[in-house]
Amino acid sequence: MKKSHASAAAATEAVTVPRFRGRHLPALDRLVITVLPPLLIIAVLVVVTMDPGGAAEAISTARTFVTGNFTWLFILYSLVAVAVCVWLVVSRVGSIRLGGPDARPEHGKFAWYSMLFACGQGIGLIFWSVAEPILLRDDNPVVPAGQDGAAEGAMVWSYFHWGLTAWAMYCVVAVCLAYSHHNLGKTLTFREATVDILPKWSQRGAGVVVELLAIIATVLGLATSFGFAAMQFSSGLASFTGLSPSSGVWLLVILGLGGLTAVSAFFGINKGMKRISELNSVLSIVLLVAVFVFGPTIFLISNITQTFGSFFTNFLPMSFWTDAGTAGQDIATWQDSWNGWWTVFIWCWVIAFSPFVAGFIARISRGRTIREFVIGVTVVPSLIVMAWIGVIGSAALHYDDRSDRGISAAVAADTSSGLFVMLESVPVVGSLLLVVATVLVATYYVTSLDSGAHALAEFVSAPRRAGPLFRVVLVASIAAVAVTLLTLGGTAVVDTVQTGTIIGAFPFSFVILLMIANLVRRLLTRTPETERLEREVNDPSPDAPGGGDATVVERAVPQPPARPAAVPAGREPVPDALARP
Repeated sequence: MKKSHASAAAATEAVTVPRFRGRHLPALDRLVITVLPPLLIIAVLVVVTMDPGGAAEAISTARTFVTGNFTWLFILYSLVAVAVCVWLVVSRVGSIRLGGPDARPEHGKFAWYSMLFACGQGIGLIFWSVAEPILLRDDNPVVPAGQDGAAEGAMVWSYFHWGLTAWAMYCVVAVCLAYSHHNLGKTLTFREATVDILPKWSQRGAGVVVELLAIIATVLGLATSFGFAAMQFSSGLASFTGLSPSSGVWLLVILGLGGLTAVSAFFGINKGMKRISELNSVLSIVLLVAVFVFGPTIFLISNITQTFGSFFTNFLPMSFWTDAGTAGQDIATWQDSWNGWWTVFIWCWVIAFSPFVAGFIARISRGRTIREFVIGVTVVPSLIVMAWIGVIGSAALHYDDRSDRGISAAVAADTSSGLFVMLESVPVVGSLLLVVATVLVATYYVTSLDSGAHALAEFVSAPRRAGPLFRVVLVASIAAVAVTLLTLGGTAVVDTVQTGTIIGAFPFSFVILLMIANLVRRLLTRTPETERLEREVNDPSPDAPGGGDATVVERAVPQPPARPAAVPAGREPVPDALARP
């Protein structure tokens, strides 16, 4: 006779953690944060497109002022970021788990690394991994010239600008947001990670200003990058189709990439961003391995070994180099300073992109300890960056020498074409790699814009949860700004607005330094009462105090067991174990 038994039925009840413990914005403040950024962005677009020459001159003057007087500030900021990351790893606070002691990572390591790398540096690295070594191969400071001239220094500075320090600058902002949100129940916004350290009377106004800066930097940064991504994608198409880049092609590219991003944003992180990021990683590995195997393999091994050693030898001198000869002088233009072209420019770029990059990294990192988080966001991506530049940049230098500086000429004419010109030189698989690289430009930018839409939705709507349609609207808005810039002003206007956004990193750097100080204060003053709060904030029990607004956790809720049919005596059913949240 067939035996039957009844098991305890379970129904799932959605419980949201962390439970909201932040400030509810007054209606007026929410109105300002929602309405004012679009008006200011429209005003910027009108001014720049109506008088592009005057806007470019004003922004160039501002850039000269910042470079001439505050290079030391950006160097100091980068050193603070690295120092704080080291402290978080080696001190006892590194064992604190984001999301409380019972939280566990929501994403596997491959997916996690793929997403944080894709939103952080994917598109920038595709652009500069050839351009920077080529542009710096004849002249760069600090690193002594070798038997091949300054080419070794070009590689070392490329490692420096895209490696550990840049990732530490992203990481320190991300960990401020992550601890504030996942452990203290604050919204995933800059205002709630920052204003606690300020006097009570100033917190409301300061919070509104901080959030406005974050929103405007995110929108303009993503829009101008969208414009440059369209141009680089068009260069990639031209490399194997013969289709000449034009405003019409740029428009179609923006519409296509914007549509793909909208779909990804609609389906969310797990179904959209995660899958495209993993595709990015696979294609990047394919491209890297192909260049290594089919390219000048012996030269690549030798140059990577030599330049890695030189990087570790010169890391501290490069980190502290402020170009003191031009400091405090009334320089005629920022172009008179090497740092103005490179280190200050790139550090400003990182700071300007920190709102959406750090916000997204914080969102996907629940369940990891602070130590694991910092190592995962700094060391691992830095090694990936160095491997990428080591192979791609070294191959570019090799083929440049053998083509009588052909790649240098191409980069001088169009910076975005450098990678594709180099790949054309790879024997056997060069044509195929052109297609792979073009797809990578598209998918890396889709993931950048997708992560930006998630972060921006949080800035605007918190503590309410933004729906998928709202993220789609944000993507469409950013694409519209990019289309406006390219169609009305062309590449010069896109460059002007991007430079202006990066100069906006100057005031934003003070906000981030304040936020870092607040994080250090929070961690050093953490008490048993704070630990109790962290547990309460992340308690998924339906009867726990407080509400929630962020991560949905499914908790199994037991139901009365069904009455068993014929159960033999002595064989009463044993309930299944309840699922642990």
